[in-house]
Amino acid sequence: MAARAESTITAGLRPEFFAKRGIVTVNRRLLIATLAFLVLAGFGVRVSSLSAEGLSEDELNKLQAVGDYRAHGLTSANSEHPLLMKALLTGSLVVADKWNSIPSLGGRKHISRESALRFPATVFGALTAILIYLLAAELFGAEVGLIAAALWTFDPMAIGFNRIAKEDSFLLFFFLLGNTFWLYGQRVAEKTQSTHRAQKYYWASAAAFGAMMASKYVPQLLTVSIAYYAVFQGVPATRWRLGKKRLLMYYGVMGVVFVILNPTILLPATWIQMGQFAGQKLVGHDGYEFMGKLYSHRFTDWLNGIPWYFYHLFILVKLPLLTAMGCVVGLPLLFRRKLGDGRYFIFMWMFLWMMTFSFGGGKFTRYFTTILPAVLITAAIGVQAVGRWLGEQLSSLLSAEWPKVYARPALAVLVVATSVSALASAAPHFRLYTNALGGGEAKRGYYFPHDEFYDASVRDVVYEIAKRAQPGAQVASETPGLASYYAGRANRPDLVFLSISDPQALAQLREGDFIVDARGRGYFSNEAIVSALQQAGAPTFTVSLGSVPSASIYWLDQRTKEVVAETARRLGTAG
Repeated sequence: MAARAESTITAGLRPEFFAKRGIVTVNRRLLIATLAFLVLAGFGVRVSSLSAEGLSEDELNKLQAVGDYRAHGLTSANSEHPLLMKALLTGSLVVADKWNSIPSLGGRKHISRESALRFPATVFGALTAILIYLLAAELFGAEVGLIAAALWTFDPMAIGFNRIAKEDSFLLFFFLLGNTFWLYGQRVAEKTQSTHRAQKYYWASAAAFGAMMASKYVPQLLTVSIAYYAVFQGVPATRWRLGKKRLLMYYGVMGVVFVILNPTILLPATWIQMGQFAGQKLVGHDGYEFMGKLYSHRFTDWLNGIPWYFYHLFILVKLPLLTAMGCVVGLPLLFRRKLGDGRYFIFMWMFLWMMTFSFGGGKFTRYFTTILPAVLITAAIGVQAVGRWLGEQLSSLLSAEWPKVYARPALAVLVVATSVSALASAAPHFRLYTNALGGGEAKRGYYFPHDEFYDASVRDVVYEIAKRAQPGAQVASETPGLASYYAGRANRPDLVFLSISDPQALAQLREGDFIVDARGRGYFSNEAIVSALQQAGAPTFTVSLGSVPSASIYWLDQRTKEVVAETARRLGTAG
């Protein structure tokens, strides 16, 4: 590999390397205009109807942490996760409250808690398109960069991940920013044959990685950059060498920025919380439903947990069909030497990510956020290659040169247009999107129900129960804290919320109480009670997320109360 790397180490990073392979160059003004359009369009679709779905339990934890910060200053609230994202959420909520307090503004356009909490992630998600372009263009040329950026902008899953108040969107942004500076440093070092001029990119990269760690504790992602750097150190011709002193300074800069952006790491209570989280003591569920079957969901269950092919299936059924096909075509092309040394970075990214996340027993689809750009870049390579092949075939058939010029951009526009069509059909519930290979609309919510529904209907369920419930009624669900929050919003603080997984609580239910069977919240701990209810009769009413049923609500009469009580007693005895 060292010999191959040496033969392309400089050529693979120069624009003429791409020009010789028929890759178009892009006018600077047109490029800037295109990227601006992608950012604005991406922001528009991400922020539109942002409060169409209720908060998830995870998002409520963030909202409560923000409330704690605003009341008491920096605390260890929700400290199993770093501070940076929560600081941005705090700023967003403060601005929203000020806006809503102005009668002439807030009265006309009230900003909901849901929208304010999710807004920062939509901004970072939209801006990520620029970083994907810069990174992909550095590795494979402007054409691949533009296609990949456009695919990210309009991908339903990317949009869906950016519309929840979770750390993954921020983690990805700073991961891409750090590696963009990292690769720029490589290019400058090789071009000038000096590490001195490249130093500003090294320190900028270190600062970005510090911000990445202050977004989410996933140090494994640093191994991608480290491994890529190590590949070139065995090549005698390389000038991209930091040396021990600069590497120590590099990690020092990273650490300083990390502490500045995450000062709660200095609180002793934070370390206690992190220890509990790492020891899986804060995991509030004992399973995950995947393709209609429950699996153990502890990370340390390894291959005994959720199947290893979880994320591979995600690519095939959750990405727009032509994007998925482009990835299948592009993946083997990464093994071709003429693609340049940039392919090693994608190799490292994909391999190390899959080794980290595929074999752990606990998985969530939102973790895929940090590998999705690599998949889209690979798809862009596939689209470019197919477009070039089609152009050559048509040019030979028609004895004309114009197909070579227009086939690639025409195919790229077609592939991006299918993504636009996909997001339009899925809006505003983007996570439910399932492509034709996965069964289309009929299979929405089947493969990954926890992540596809993500408690989005809890708000509607509670509001509907609030209209029907007698004073002091009890409601059993898997998200009692979240349900209680929305009961307060519905002016029903009298309602009492219980866990459906608690047999002792279920045994105390009375006639007139409610049980909520929410899709995506099926666990081993509630499997028996839900099954008993389903066999006892039809639900009193159902709630849907768009056109997809998302929750069944049972109002307990004498018969169903007895069924629940008997099942609860049996579970209590077994426990």
